[in-house]
Amino acid sequence: MLNEKSAKILMVSDETIRNMIFILRGERVMLDEDLARIYGYTTRALNQQVKNNAAKFDKDFCYRITDEEVLELSQSKILTSMQTKGVKGGRTTNPTVFTEQGIYMLMTVLKGELAVSQSKKLIRLFKSMKDYLLDNQNFVGEGDYFRLAMQTSENTAAIRKIESEMATKDDLQKFVVNFSEACFDKEYLILDGKMIEAGIAYKEIYKKAKKSIFIVDNYIGTKTLLLLKEIPKSVKVTIFSDNLGNGKLTLAEYVDFHNEYPDVDITFMRTNGKFHDRFIVIDYNSSNERIYHCGGSSKDAGRRTTAIMQSSCKELYHPMVNELIGNAFLKLQ
Repeated sequence: MLNEKSAKILMVSDETIRNMIFILRGERVMLDEDLARIYGYTTRALNQQVKNNAAKFDKDFCYRITDEEVLELSQSKILTSMQTKGVKGGRTTNPTVFTEQGIYMLMTVLKGELAVSQSKKLIRLFKSMKDYLLDNQNFVGEGDYFRLAMQTSENTAAIRKIESEMATKDDLQKFVVNFSEACFDKEYLILDGKMIEAGIAYKEIYKKAKKSIFIVDNYIGTKTLLLLKEIPKSVKVTIFSDNLGNGKLTLAEYVDFHNEYPDVDITFMRTNGKFHDRFIVIDYNSSNERIYHCGGSSKDAGRRTTAIMQSSCKELYHPMVNELIGNAFLKLQ
């Protein structure tokens, strides 16, 4: 094992870890030296583990920062305690940083009880940080918030993808069980009388569409968009909304989403203040038409107790939909 006895182990608190996380290239990262301290490795030994498992660490999982980035981080006092390249007694190479996905992958190659314990702390902290971001969108810069939201929306899938590898290691089996069942609180809602994970519920509804999706909801946000990211290119989406509320969707957030998912075709139109409830209309005025009455906004999917029910009397909604189609376009600010 590459873990060296001389390595200084850092028994971390949430506050300590939070101070080790910073934004670089638009996403949250941690330095190799800080992670090594957390796991009881020397920086060299930790990076050797990564090198030995290079196939697991793509460029979006970890990368070596540039001289310009070292200077930038040094000026912001993030690297003041690190002896970096070019400093007397410092490293011979620039630091390596790990994205959140890279940290999860790192957990699969570091063994021992300490690694398991520290991994749990990191996972729980990232979970709490995501919850904080969702609850405090107005206090985070628009660009940074959306990039973080886009990144973290992929994390559960990324983690589950590596979960099978983690389960092959005896000393991590117990951690995987705890991680899957306890560390990530799933968000549920009621779909047609059955309890279901919120993200899956919307995915099940949207995948039924062949041509179009109408979403009627006066309170929309980044999560509204993220739930649509997997729809086929052939499906056109129209969101009818007056875009109300403190966390309303901004033009900058939509532009970032469109740049990330250019094949998702979305048009925004107003509701003109006449609609209180929320609806999803699939393939309007066709043989495949489905209409759902939603108890809550998709931007809050699963965060509040809500239900989505498919209507058996679709014709009742046609006058409403016909009126919406004639409304003016919504201009995001």
